Amino acid sequence: MAFQKNNKIDRRDDTKTRRVLKVGLPKGSLQQATFELFGRAGFNVSVDSRSYFPNLDDPELEGVLFRAQEISRYVDDGVIDLGLTGYDWICENGSDVIEVCELAYSKATRRPARWVLAVPAESRVKRVEDLAGGIIATELVNLTKKFFKDRGVDVRVEFSWGATEVKARLLDAIVDVTETGSSLKANNLRVVEEILQSTPRLIANKKAWKDPWKRQKIDAITLLLKGAMEATEKVGLKMNVPAEAIEKVLKLLPAEKSPTISNLVESGWSAVEVIVDERTERELVPKLKAAGASGIITYPLNKVIP
Repeated sequence: MAFQKNNKIDRRDDTKTRRVLKVGLPKGSLQQATFELFGRAGFNVSVDSRSYFPNLDDPELEGVLFRAQEISRYVDDGVIDLGLTGYDWICENGSDVIEVCELAYSKATRRPARWVLAVPAESRVKRVEDLAGGIIATELVNLTKKFFKDRGVDVRVEFSWGATEVKARLLDAIVDVTETGSSLKANNLRVVEEILQSTPRLIANKKAWKDPWKRQKIDAITLLLKGAMEATEKVGLKMNVPAEAIEKVLKLLPAEKSPTISNLVESGWSAVEVIVDERTERELVPKLKAAGASGIITYPLNKVIP
């Protein structure tokens, strides 16, 4: 903020007086997908390749990049007010936070990430109990220990600093995360049992959640992010339909979707607009054309707010 004093500009730091919500975003594999999600929600996010402080085009938001593994701890401690991280790391850290909502997006698909107990395809291990007395490598140490303890199987769990798949043939088994299963197949590994499914969660610090201004800001961000998620696999569909084909066209549209119908200037024609699933659209358009619709337009959506 700049002040005019004796014909000189006095620039003062207003960060201590203005209200801000501190937001932790995941650095690494989820970073680009997270930036894109925020972009669709209306928040442009940019960051220098060497910086940990992304710029958000909202003066009431301050962003910081952390590893997803750390975010829930920093939200719990109040270092940041709001964060995006996986359900797996919330459980692993035992973080006491408010789970605001689930946002099922990822770096590759919308499928949940799966933490699995895996062994080499040629291993004699068929059941969890077959690993008694063995050594397990994983990044998810606490949950893995709990898993084996609950099953009554005594093993030694070691933290893995990366390249966990390689250790499956050096130790007895690994617990690793997979989304598509391609990495497991590439390393000729076999899943013995699934331990946990995880999706990204928006989480808030409990004190921030009780603050009226911060809660209002969190609710607004949540609404926009959920709207962006809802729009991810949907498209808008517009078409012109002659009066004699309107009934036939409407029967083709998804029953649960109520289209918007408006009269065109040209007599006997109507404009029909509806939101449909992207996969439905590719099958629907040829049928609509055959039914008499024309001027068909499909367009991507940024947000769908219920």
